[in-house]
Amino acid sequence: MTISTNLWYNRSTQALQTLSAHSDSVLTQISTTKKLQQPSDDPVAYSRLQGLAVASSDAKAYGSNLDTAASSLASADTTLTSIGAQLTRAQTLAVQANNGTLSDSDRAAIGQELTGIVESLAGLGNTKDARGLPLFGDSAGTPGVTKEADGTYSFASGPVSTIPIADGQGVEPTTNAARIFQFNGTNTLQVLTDLATALTAGGDIGDAGDTALADIQTASDQVNSVQASLGARASRVELEQATQKSAATQREVDRSGLEDTDITAAITELQKTMTILSATQASFTKLQSLSLFDYLK
Repeated sequence: MTISTNLWYNRSTQALQTLSAHSDSVLTQISTTKKLQQPSDDPVAYSRLQGLAVASSDAKAYGSNLDTAASSLASADTTLTSIGAQLTRAQTLAVQANNGTLSDSDRAAIGQELTGIVESLAGLGNTKDARGLPLFGDSAGTPGVTKEADGTYSFASGPVSTIPIADGQGVEPTTNAARIFQFNGTNTLQVLTDLATALTAGGDIGDAGDTALADIQTASDQVNSVQASLGARASRVELEQATQKSAATQREVDRSGLEDTDITAAITELQKTMTILSATQASFTKLQSLSLFDYLK
């Protein structure tokens, strides 16, 4: 049987080149810590990595939205607590005002404090969020509370902008001022203003005091209801943040499994390849030196 010297050389050279290329590839994987250097290395894995990258990008945007929503909800909760405290004080004053033994000066003093409470409530209703926007405004940017020329108050009543927090999911990070300060067609600030005016005018306020006291209690209940609703949304945001964090951890595990080099395994593979390459080179050199090889055609 005739053995082609040229064929033997080609096959040997090809084997050496393949082993050398493989060792270079493993060295690159070790130095870059990345198994995939180009899409052709593993098209399926590369495609999955692209999908993970897109998911991570979306999650980053949703994470920022969740932080914004959490911040607004926390600010709203704090502000509503302050509003509730002001209404509790107003309720205490209304009870005092119903005391028929008070002097006109005592009633006037209570009226002045109630006027101050109205101004405080209006200020709280115009609190700004971390972005500098009206916390209790609407999607059009309307201030939460507006004092009209005649001294009455109006409130933002339009819908609040929804913040996307996940695919197909959104949350309203606050509420409008109308939901806080209006109930059954009644205006909380107007109730307090009217009571303050009656007290400042002097004399027994009679049934007006009882009516105002009942309205203030309803107003306080309204604020508590709104605060509970926002608290439920805050819990939902916290849950979604935890879900996003868990998903991010899993994505990183998946990405690492697809892309990152297992250094220990790669070094073992490199050593094995170099051993085979060295042995192949030695065999090739030894066969070249055999005198019998000259007679094989």
